Amino acid sequence: MGSSRVLSLANLLNIISAIVVLFGSSSIVVNGIFSDNMYINWGSHHSWMQGNDLQLVLDHSSGSGVQSKGTFLFGSIEMQIKLVPGNSAGTVTAYYLSSTGDKHDEIDFEFLGNVSGQPYIIHTNIFTQGAGGREQQFYPWFDPTTDYHNYTIHWNPNIVVWYVDDIPIRVFKNYQSQGIPYPNAQAMGVYSSLWNADSWATRGGLVKIDWTNAPFIAKYRNFVPRACLWNGTVSINKCAAQTSDNWYTSPEYSQLSYAKQGQMNWVRNNYMIYDYCKDTKRFNGQFPGECFKPQF
Repeated sequence: MGSSRVLSLANLLNIISAIVVLFGSSSIVVNGIFSDNMYINWGSHHSWMQGNDLQLVLDHSSGSGVQSKGTFLFGSIEMQIKLVPGNSAGTVTAYYLSSTGDKHDEIDFEFLGNVSGQPYIIHTNIFTQGAGGREQQFYPWFDPTTDYHNYTIHWNPNIVVWYVDDIPIRVFKNYQSQGIPYPNAQAMGVYSSLWNADSWATRGGLVKIDWTNAPFIAKYRNFVPRACLWNGTVSINKCAAQTSDNWYTSPEYSQLSYAKQGQMNWVRNNYMIYDYCKDTKRFNGQFPGECFKPQF
């Protein structure tokens, strides 16, 4: 009888352990130390990473970039960035999530540099199954070169939200049931880079990089993914499940609050400079399906 109880207890512990492995905490909060969570994947000869600080550099030799050591499926990805100061025309500082392959998913922030005294452009885009073309652009309501600002991509099974200093500037909702693709089946890594884009970035490529201002430096701190860490061996449903670990799946994150809707409308009414859903010349009136859907 005693041995049966011990065996039963052992079996019970094994079952509990299996449950923990299968359904255990998938949402993580990292410590903000860049070297623990990211690595320089190009341009390492002149970039710098230490503690929770990072510098990416663009000069005559090359640009530079970093990527996360892990990939994620849903959650909130934060980064504080101080953009290239002065005459940054022709440079682009990119910060984005992306999967791999021809049919990749991607969620973008790109910061298009400008000549001194002219505003940066915050360029956003989203790709599903390799198809992008969903650009929206904004002027910042602050100087993004004098201090760090927080740029967050919030992504869950229902909605993608782009935040600047906790103010939403854009949403992309899940209307997959109505035939509109949504990025919900591919884990994505986190990337950032500083590179030469003077063929298109500033006034459509009319303004080139002034290399007398090199090196161009973008500064970063406090990379914080609060997201479902993907190791390639668990079901996609684990990251999408409505559990306490997957905090981002709770109903409050499925849509913007009334106050956040007001903030986003303020940004879009005052600082938005391009919306693909209003580009009649580009689409000849045949807009993508999501352009006819409610944002909230």
